[in-house]
Amino acid sequence: MASLVGLRIRAFPHTPPLCLRSRLISVRRRSFAVSASSPAGNEVRVRFAPSPTGNLHVGGARTALFNYLFARSKGGKFVLRIEDTDLERSTKKSEEALVNDLTWLGLNWDEGPDVGGDYGPYRQSERNALYKQYAEQLLESGAVYRCFCSNEELEEMKERAKQMQLPPVYMGKWSTASEAEIEAELANGTPYTYRFRVPPEGSLKINDLIRGEVSWNLNTLGDFVIMRSNGQPVYNFCVTVDDATMHISHVIRAEEHLPNTLRQALIYKALGFPMPTFAHVSLILAPDKSKLSKRHGATSVGQFKEMGYLPQAMVNYLALLGWGDGTENEFFSVDELVEKFTLDRVNKSGAVFDSVKLKWMNGLHLRSLPQDELVKIFEDRWKSVGVLVDSDGTFAKEATELLKDGIDLIPDADTALSNLLSYPLHTTLTSAEGKPIVQDKLSEVAAGLISAYDSAELLAALDEGHAGWQKWVKSFGKSLKRKGKGLFMPLRVLLTGKVHGPEMGGSISLIYKAGQCGAVNLQSGFVSLDERFKILKEVDWDSLNEKTEAQPESVATATH
Repeated sequence: MASLVGLRIRAFPHTPPLCLRSRLISVRRRSFAVSASSPAGNEVRVRFAPSPTGNLHVGGARTALFNYLFARSKGGKFVLRIEDTDLERSTKKSEEALVNDLTWLGLNWDEGPDVGGDYGPYRQSERNALYKQYAEQLLESGAVYRCFCSNEELEEMKERAKQMQLPPVYMGKWSTASEAEIEAELANGTPYTYRFRVPPEGSLKINDLIRGEVSWNLNTLGDFVIMRSNGQPVYNFCVTVDDATMHISHVIRAEEHLPNTLRQALIYKALGFPMPTFAHVSLILAPDKSKLSKRHGATSVGQFKEMGYLPQAMVNYLALLGWGDGTENEFFSVDELVEKFTLDRVNKSGAVFDSVKLKWMNGLHLRSLPQDELVKIFEDRWKSVGVLVDSDGTFAKEATELLKDGIDLIPDADTALSNLLSYPLHTTLTSAEGKPIVQDKLSEVAAGLISAYDSAELLAALDEGHAGWQKWVKSFGKSLKRKGKGLFMPLRVLLTGKVHGPEMGGSISLIYKAGQCGAVNLQSGFVSLDERFKILKEVDWDSLNEKTEAQPESVATATH
């Protein structure tokens, strides 16, 4: 376990402020070695502590995931704590959204506001009495003192430090005040804050499980506020008290919280709390290597959920943002992640969020679902957008099997099925991409195809299923002395109205079935096989050939 070492600070006696002025003159420096240890024995206890001031960002979701995986891999506890001390920005709606997003991801917590636990309450707004208790304890010990400085005085200190090219730290005006001076301000009702007394010299060093050794000089800090003049505790004080009293063994959080560790370590020491082990995770970056933000597109878990992403795909992708198991494998179930996750394989450098890769990974997870589950997802989706009506489900099953390889997001299924059911023949025939197919005596293939339809030869083949279709195509090709691309491209264009698409035999079979089973909503743009042949019979091939021959070659090749 990592340890807090090399903590060189000036040691203050645990005496009231009245005695501090004389004691500070004679105190000697000494060195402390403070070890990080599990407050609850050997049990691993981690926490995710979001502020309910907005949606759950993917960076926060990854932090929650790493905590969850670490706890589960160690047989420990995963705690959800709501840090709602920002009363102006915190909302119940945001808290509900956070909880819903975490639940959707499957990151179930063992203790929290909704499930309780031995160390509650689990909302900071409900823990004020605890913060005041420990603030008073620090005041009595002399580790903190009352500061009566006005905002104007504090601004003057900042300006003076700036002129002297020093860090903008508190100058310590009230750190050595006499009891008489303090009593006079109290009698006048002057507002005051509680400031933590930072040793003027020394350094603090920690061994971070991800970043390695990190150190700070104490003279860059200055005495800092732990309780505001309105009685509200500040972030660093709350977090320290909460993590200590909730027996958190490991603090896994974003690297932007790394500077807070110095203040928190000093508070731990002053209160006599054991230190947790720290692990600071790198930021998630946009493709341009800046911090990922709304200007780069979707960044919240809720947005990705609405876009049709699966929770297991989000979890898999977020885990790979800064972590890997040392192999080329990138596809993991949650159980596999729990089994393989270790903090020593989390990278120090920032991880780039690649939305293209996330979409690809979602497709992998989508297609790995059990067949019945995938069919139900697509069928429910197709019904909700009005493409399908109630049916026995066989059409949806065959459509899913045919189309799934081209679908990465659930909403993509709408376009995939709608494209299959549509018949943009005229658009394709007059397109640059369709020109070489038309010029390859497409009218002759059309005439043979219409003949096969009118004689019911084609329909009989489709009634026999895939084997019947294959047998018919082979025979049809022989009759026209065509094979390969010279046969299948014309057939695809004439039967589907498109140059590209899923496997043609399956496509034609499904289109044929759609016209018979009544599963497809007729208002959805569906063109049945019978209607396709009506359109095909009305094509003016002579006029089309003339237009195609007159089309400039540059236009024909522009899309290749």
